[in-house]
Amino acid sequence: MTRFTEISTDLWIHCRFCAIMQKKQSEEQRMKLRYMIIGAGGVGGPVGAYLSKSGADTTLIARGKHLAVLQEHGLTLVSGEKERESIPVKAIDMDGFLAAREQGAPAPDVIFVCVKGYSLADTVPFIRKAAGRDTVVIPVLNIYGTGRALQAELPELLVTDGCIYISANRIAPGIIQKHGAICRIVYGLPSHKTDHPVLQQVETDLKNAGIDPVYSPYVERDTLLKFAYVSPNAACGQYYHAKAAEMQHPGEVRDSFVRLMKEVVALADKMGIPLESRPGELVERNLRILDALAPTASTSMQRDMEAGKQSEVDGLIYQVVRLAEQYGVDVPEYRKIAEAVKKQTKNK
Repeated sequence: MTRFTEISTDLWIHCRFCAIMQKKQSEEQRMKLRYMIIGAGGVGGPVGAYLSKSGADTTLIARGKHLAVLQEHGLTLVSGEKERESIPVKAIDMDGFLAAREQGAPAPDVIFVCVKGYSLADTVPFIRKAAGRDTVVIPVLNIYGTGRALQAELPELLVTDGCIYISANRIAPGIIQKHGAICRIVYGLPSHKTDHPVLQQVETDLKNAGIDPVYSPYVERDTLLKFAYVSPNAACGQYYHAKAAEMQHPGEVRDSFVRLMKEVVALADKMGIPLESRPGELVERNLRILDALAPTASTSMQRDMEAGKQSEVDGLIYQVVRLAEQYGVDVPEYRKIAEAVKKQTKNK
């Protein structure tokens, strides 16, 4: 080998090494995602806190006294009777974030939408202004079809569908009470593809934060599967003014819960999204979930309606009746409850 050849070989190796390192550094920089959490309550609060604690660049959008406490003391998670953890978080209101954007602050790479269904439309103008060209939006609401609805409002952005498994509620400004350890986020695209680099990085970041991620190729089924529990639970609980205890024992209340689940299964079949591999599978699964709850547990829709607040009744009850009419499915239990709940709300 000549001296010239040795120099040429060394130079090629050096250049190749530099190119690989530059590519690696570029990928690392590109995949260090900036997260925004819209809604810092029982859903968004823990998600934002866990991401923040893991070191992910995370901004929570909040308002009022809750925002003030988050900014001064961080977010406090309460588990059980004595376990408390205060986690420093970065929090701001919508106007403050948009003002920062006008001054050159970067857009979030990922926006988790964690509001109640009735507040979803209010987030759209803010997302349009806050997002960048490549921002990905991940809604995790109780209402089925949220991703499709939000994508129609934000055609310039990529919107997934999604849902979350968590039991928590805000008990005071800056304080979230968790009921159980589960925190699982399911998300995905209607294309059934799971190769989007940002969504793959989200999966990694959620794992690092102690959140169980499911980047699903069948997200439409997975979100409907969760809806098939939360909707019957909310409908039955509201109709009978019942907590979990009344549904956990044989009787009319539990029977109603079962009838509601079967109606959702029939509707899903007609929609072309089968939820069971064998008859009765979903009912058995959901009864196990129900029976594991604390006897005093109730749905957020129930609590909101009892307090005279705005609730998710349209998305959790009335939407099922509308979909049943659209697909020609008989849902007598849902119709009975929908009519009764409408009367309840009119009389208040």
